[in-house]
This record gives sequence, C-alpha cells and structure tokens, in this order.
Amino acid sequence: MATPLLVSYDPASPSSGLSLKQIAYFGRVLVKVSSLAQAEDFLKRNFRLLDVYVDATAITSTGDLVDILNAGAAKIFISLNQLTALSTEQSVPSSRLVVYAAESQVDAFKTWVGESTEHKDAGLSTDSSAVKAIAEKLGMNLEAQNLYRTYETAPTEETLKDTLAQGGVSVVSADALTFEHKEPKGKIVAASLIAARAVADQSNGLYATTVTDERGTCLGLVWSNDESIAEALRTGTGVYQSRKRGLWYKGQSSGDVQELIRVGFDCDSDCLVFVVNQVGRGFCHLGTASCFGPYNGLARLQKTLQARKADAPAGSYTARLFNEPKLTQAKIMEEADELCRANTKEEIAFEAADLLYFALTRCVAAGVSLEDVERNLDLKSLKVKRRKGDAKGPWAEKAGLAESKPAAEPVKPAEPAPKVDEPMQMTRVVTASTPVDVVQDYLKRPSQKSNDAIVALVRPIIDDVRKNGDAGVLKYTHKFEKATSLTSPVIRAPFPAELMKLSPETQEAIDVSISNIAKFHSAQKDSNEGLKVETMPGVVCSRFSRPIERVGLYIPGGTAVLPSTAMMLGVPAMVAGCKKLVFASPPRADGSISPEIVYVAHKVGAESIVLAGGAQAVAAMAYGTESVSKVDKILGPGNQFVTAAKMLVANDTSAGVSIDMPAGPSEVLVIADKDANPAFVASDLLSQAEHGVDSQVILIAIDLNEEQLQAIEKEVDIQAKALPRVDIVKGSLAHSVTFVVRDLEEAMALSNDYAPEHLILQIKNAEAAVEHVQNAGSVFIGQWTPESVGDYSAGVNHSLLIATYGYAKQYSGVNLGSFLKHITSSNLTADGLLGLSRTVEQLAAVEGLDAHKRAVSIRVAHMKKQQA
Repeated sequence: MATPLLVSYDPASPSSGLSLKQIAYFGRVLVKVSSLAQAEDFLKRNFRLLDVYVDATAITSTGDLVDILNAGAAKIFISLNQLTALSTEQSVPSSRLVVYAAESQVDAFKTWVGESTEHKDAGLSTDSSAVKAIAEKLGMNLEAQNLYRTYETAPTEETLKDTLAQGGVSVVSADALTFEHKEPKGKIVAASLIAARAVADQSNGLYATTVTDERGTCLGLVWSNDESIAEALRTGTGVYQSRKRGLWYKGQSSGDVQELIRVGFDCDSDCLVFVVNQVGRGFCHLGTASCFGPYNGLARLQKTLQARKADAPAGSYTARLFNEPKLTQAKIMEEADELCRANTKEEIAFEAADLLYFALTRCVAAGVSLEDVERNLDLKSLKVKRRKGDAKGPWAEKAGLAESKPAAEPVKPAEPAPKVDEPMQMTRVVTASTPVDVVQDYLKRPSQKSNDAIVALVRPIIDDVRKNGDAGVLKYTHKFEKATSLTSPVIRAPFPAELMKLSPETQEAIDVSISNIAKFHSAQKDSNEGLKVETMPGVVCSRFSRPIERVGLYIPGGTAVLPSTAMMLGVPAMVAGCKKLVFASPPRADGSISPEIVYVAHKVGAESIVLAGGAQAVAAMAYGTESVSKVDKILGPGNQFVTAAKMLVANDTSAGVSIDMPAGPSEVLVIADKDANPAFVASDLLSQAEHGVDSQVILIAIDLNEEQLQAIEKEVDIQAKALPRVDIVKGSLAHSVTFVVRDLEEAMALSNDYAPEHLILQIKNAEAAVEHVQNAGSVFIGQWTPESVGDYSAGVNHSLLIATYGYAKQYSGVNLGSFLKHITSSNLTADGLLGLSRTVEQLAAVEGLDAHKRAVSIRVAHMKKQQA
C-alpha cells in the first residue's frame, strides 16, 4: 500500500521541492495535463518509474480520457461533468476514476455511486476537512485509499497529519515538500508524514520494516524509526535502525548498498515496506540475495544470465546465444513449437522452462529485465480498449484455426543446452582464432563505477568529524566497529609493551621484513650532494629532496589484518625521514588493535595510532582533532568508503592534504610457458584472487597444448576449493581470463597493454624477458619468486596502489619518493645573470610581463653602473 501522500507535479515547471525521482519513492504521482499528447509523452517516459495519476480536468474529449487510461495512467482525476460523459463508456472501470467534488457536491457523487457494485470502487477528491465524516456518509473504506483531500491554500504539517489521522490521502505539491529533515527551509519534511502513519512496535518503539526487491521478493526484515526513514529518503538508499548498532546505513561497511525505489506500508500500516535495488552480493550478511536464501526460479536465471552477459566463458553455449542473435531467435521459435505440441503436465513444464530460458536470454541480451517485462504486463492490464486478439494468419493456419496447407515435416529438436560447468575456471581465449577487438574486450578490467550513494554516505561523516573532532571519530567507531568501550580515539607512543605481545616467530618475521624493506628503500635515497648542474657559465641549477613532514598511513581492517601494509608504508616513511607518522586502523570490538600493527608502529617510530577506520579515520587525519595530529599526506589502501573519503578531502583546498592515487582492485598477470609448474602457476593466480571478488587475475599461456592448459585449470580448481576464502576466489575467477598465445613476443605485448599491478614471469630464461617489460607495478622473476615474497619480506614495496587498474602505464607504486618532495634551486653569479639577461628579457616581453623583464633589467643596469 502506498504512503498517505499523493504528490502533484507539473512537468512544464521544474519543482523547487522534490524532483520526480524523489517523488517516485512514494510510488505514485499526480500530473496535470492539458492534452492527450502531453499525457502520453509523460507516461511513455516514466512508466518504469512510478504509477502515474493524471489530472485530466482540462481534457474535453471523452475519447481522450479513455486513451489516457489506455496509455497506462493508473487513475485519472476528473470532474462530475466528465464523470457523467464517461459513464456511457462501459469499458472504463470505476476503480480507475477519482472525481473532484466540493463538499456541496458529495451528494451528487453519492447518487452516481448509488447501490451499483460497478461504481463502488471510484475515488473521491475533495477540499473538505471532514474526511472521516464524508467517508462514513459514502460508506467508503478508508484503508482502500480512495478518499483524497486537496487544499485551497498551502497546507501545514499539522493539517496534513490531521488528514492522515482521519484516513485520507493528502494531495500535496512537490514544491511544498523536502527530504532535508535537518534544514527544511520552510518546507514540509515528507519523512515526518510517512513516520506519522507508521505503527510502532510496543516492545521497542520501532517500526517493523520489510525489505523487498522490485519484483516483490522479500530480502529481509529490519526495523526503522523517524530518523532512519528521513535519512533513507534524503540519501536515496536503504537506511534502517539497528536495535544493537543504532542508525544503520545498509552496505556502509560491506559495500552491499541499496538504492531506494519505493516506500510503502502493509494494509493496516503495521509494517513499513522498503522496495530497493540491492547492489553487491546481496542483502544478507552471509552474502546471499536475501536472509531467506538465494534467489530461485526466474530471478535466479536472470542473475545468472546477466553475469554471463558481462563475462560469458568463451565458447560456452550462453556466449553463443549472446553473440548469435539468429540462433536465439531460432531456439525461441523451436521451443515455442515444442511447448505447443507438449501434452502431459511434465512435458508442458519442461518445454515451458526451455522457452522461458531462451526468451529471457533474448531479453537480457537487449538489456531488458524481468522487472521491465512485468511492468509491461501491468501496463497491459491497464488497457481499457482491447483488440480482439485473434492469431495472425500464418500462426492461425498452422494451429488449424484456418484452412491450411499440408503440414511440413516436423523440425528435429536441437540438442539441449549444456549445463554450466561446476569447476571454478577462468575464461579461455585463444588469441590466434579470436578477433583483435574481442581480445581487447577481454583485457578490460571489471567496471568500477563511481557511486553517488557512497559519496552521499561519506560526506556527512567527514563533516561531522571536521566539526566535532574526537567526539565525531568516537561516534562512528562505536557505531561501525562496535568498540563502545573506547573513550579516546588515539593511542600514543611510547606504546605499552602489553599491546605488542607477539610470538617470537612473528616478531622475528616482522624484524627480518622491516630490515629488508629498509635496505631496499634506503638505496633509493639521493646522494648527499643532490643534483647540481651548471647550465651555462655562472648559472647553477640544483635539486634536493626533503621529507614530507607529517604523513597519515591507513592500515585496513576489513576481511584480513594487514601488518604487511603497516610495514610497506611505515618503513619508507621512516627511511625518508618524515618527522611525524600517524597510523590509522579500525580497532576490534573490545577496543584493542592488532599487536602486529602496534609493534610495526613502534619499530618505525610512529607518533600515534588512530583507532578508527573508514571515512572517519581519513577525516581525522586530514583536518586533525583534539587528539589526532593533522597530516600533510594520506597513503594506504582501503574499501570504497575510504577511497571516496580520500578523494573528498584531497579536493578540499582547506584541508591542505594530498593522497596517493585511489586504489583499484588487486590484480596479477602470470606469463607461463611449457616449463612452468602448473601448481606454482595456480597458486600465484589464487594469491591475488583471494583479495576480493573485484580482483582480477590473468594468465598468458605461451603455446600450451590442451593437456597442459587443463593441468593448470585443474590445479586452480583444486587449490581454490581448499581455500577458506573460496567464495571470494569464486567471484574473482568469474571475470578472470586465460589468454593462449603463440610466443613470448605476443605475451609481452599483451602484458604491456594490460599494465598489471603484479607481473609474474614463470618462463624459461625469465630474467632475460625483463628488458621487454614496459608497464607493470612490480615484477616477480622465475619459478622461485612468488608474489607473496613481495607482499611481505623481500624488500620491494607491495603498496602498488597507483599501479592498479592500468595506471602502471603512467605511475609507480609506493616507494621512497612517495614520502619525499623535491625542491629545485637556482644560483647565478653576476656574469651568469648578464649572460642570460637578454634571453629572459626577450621572453618576458613576448609574454607581456613587464615586471618579469624589469626584475632582470634593473639588476643589469645596476651592475653596469657599478662597472662604469
């Protein structure tokens, strides 16, 4: 059931209140039109968005009124005079009509309704405040939402709530409403009107809320309150009230956000209904589509086909269907024929399933969803003029509805579509038999779309921390990390020994790794003299480096504890000579932090550790708080919320902070030849695939035969299924690719085109191939150099943030230079300035910059005067 509001909208005059997209959250809109063409145009453009009610009082033609209904209007609002004319149209159901009637005209409407069951579902719109009394007079069930109230002057929130309390639906202009519940600026807060209708649970004072997808499948049961409803409408996302965690922005930590489509109620307002588009893995924290398990039936088939369209295994049957539209058309006709010839229940069900499969494949290929199909079915049900519906000539003839020619030989059924393979495999592409443009398509990374919903969630957090300092940081740490016992967001050096209790083996591993990382990065230092060049006699130019004074190093928590990242960021900062190192990492629920991270912070001389993650940690370091030191640069990987926060603060000139490049998903490219060990190759691929479902792994196989390829594929499947993070690996492999190429030259060309974050050379004479590497974040040479050694202990830096997603063509990963700034200087003698003066003066004159020219000419004149 819809909310107790019907928002009116004028297509010719953009609203200063709610936009049409925002109005859609209420599920319906009232549009005033002056012509049939205007109504049809609006209905055509917005049929997927919401139910359209049309104020058709300006339409004089009865035929046009019927055509507006036929075009898909859910209801039309008309006058009593129009009602009399429409009464002759037997095809128009009264449930599609709402009649405008002043209080004095209610009796006339009652007379029209009379005792007829055909008229009892008609709606009434009146400007009378006696909503309940009119309903009783007409015997109208208010729960059916058939009684609407209009207002001669702009209504107040109290007036609207009074109508609501009486059971009426208020017709309110979009200009009068706002979703900005904290700063309404004289407008009515729409969320408060929705909340006023909701019935609170007696035990906790919250509103029971059912969350469904657009097709009505229940995703889960949650709770709401006034604030969460307001935030959901303001952000256009799923926001609820957790009984344990408070205000809950769905997906803020997992990334499985929800785009709000509609808000409504059950029949008696005991339960709110949120209709959403679920983004990511699904609604449930277990990664399933809903809290009641995965999708089934057509919904499950649609999800599978959409995934296959994005990345169908080369050579698979589904890939053929997407790439050969004529094959899909033929299969649809064939399966439709077989369904028509089926007799038993089992045969009909079997053939109908086949037909639905091919029909939905055709839809998905064209970008049409089940929701689009179902919406069109709903629109067809709204038609009040219907054609006869006879079968067309050839089909009528074939079915025996007309004289027919001798039947042709029945078409032999095609072989059934093969089932999708169960093993976890990467798509295989043989470049010799694949068009170049198709190969290029396979080289593309999984799309990374910016999400306005994420930015909308992050920005208020940054503003809160900037305004409220420590209190803001603690607020979100308590909320997201559940570390409610924390009273300070920072621990400072010297760090207590009890926070660094490690096993001797772990401590030794960290010490060895830090030593190797320090050695490699120390070797990257400039010489003591720096760079000095005499470009012409008496003109000396130099460059010297200085450390960035204050750096913030973000260490993710998320799905894994990463002391390795602490080392890869902290050690180069220490070697560079940064004066102040601030770590930030999410604490555990008990307020503690990984002892490995504390130990690394101690070893590199960090000033403090911010006990926070996400946007709140980034904001604290960017702006500083009472306890958190402001930094000049923030480095470190993180999820999409961290990335969004880093970009927001970097673009705020008042923050005065820079960042490393936003991190893309982890990726690895392995080049393997016939000498490569299949188990080694598989292990290197999976070492990156386990980072996240958006990670991508690429294998370039040089002239491997089918047996050798299958040996690697078998190892990938066996090793993947033995991993604890198998579900993440499965998601990553779904968009990963094996390229089969002719030779090393082609392999290196593909690799340089892809520009991988990690490049692993498992080939004969691997070291010699390094000279052909043009684009890569980091290279691992030979069968005894797994990527893991670079992640932890060899000495190179694993923080290749700015070398992901193809940026290795333009940027390096984190290195000593990431923590330094280079300063240039010029030093001229009098003779040097004299020798260069004419050149500078001429160029300054060309550019019209006289002050530049005079800065030289004054000195030259002074010099000549002294010499005279």
